[in-house]
Amino acid sequence: MSMVPRLQVSLIRRALIPYAPSITSAVAARSHGSSAAHSRGFSSSSPRSDYHFDTLKFVQKLESAGFSHAQSEAVLKALNEVITESVDSLSSTLVRKELLSRQAYQQKVDFTKLRSELLTLDKTDSAQVKNEHERIMANMDKMKTQLKEEIAKTQANVRLDLNLEKGRIREEAAVHELKIKETDTRIDSELANVKTQLEAVKFQVMQWLIGVCTGTFALVLAYIRLLT
Repeated sequence: MSMVPRLQVSLIRRALIPYAPSITSAVAARSHGSSAAHSRGFSSSSPRSDYHFDTLKFVQKLESAGFSHAQSEAVLKALNEVITESVDSLSSTLVRKELLSRQAYQQKVDFTKLRSELLTLDKTDSAQVKNEHERIMANMDKMKTQLKEEIAKTQANVRLDLNLEKGRIREEAAVHELKIKETDTRIDSELANVKTQLEAVKFQVMQWLIGVCTGTFALVLAYIRLLT
């Protein structure tokens, strides 16, 4: 192609203008066919050799523009190679897009499945947590009831012990009071005995003093008589 003059290149472009729609449709059909074959699991190892436009008319057009038959055939082959490469490139691009679309759809399905599993797991965990909470609350209520019963029993035992202790203290106080009264009575009796004994001693002393005084007076009188 580098040996073709610029004028001939311009002529080739003009000759291609009428076939542009057919070439475009051929590229689209070829790319769609390649994408469909790939999606069905088939692959082609050799490029297609048929032409999607009127090659004879195209060659005649080039020859009428001043190209030789060999040059026209060379241009036709080069153009066919360009179209084939474009179709192959476009087909691979479309296949990659379809694969990406499939992967995106699969990821979406996987994400939906994962979300469903997470929701199910969350519901299960919530139910388990709720059941565990209810079980703990029931145990706490049971423990509260048992604690109240233990406290009431302890209070009753303490009251009973206090009442028993109060009764024992009252009994001991009564015993001590009785002993005190007995001691007071004994002391009063002893004091009365002491007073009686003192009165007796006092009477005896008075009798002794009277006897002494009487004897002394008699002695004095006798002494006086003797003197007179």
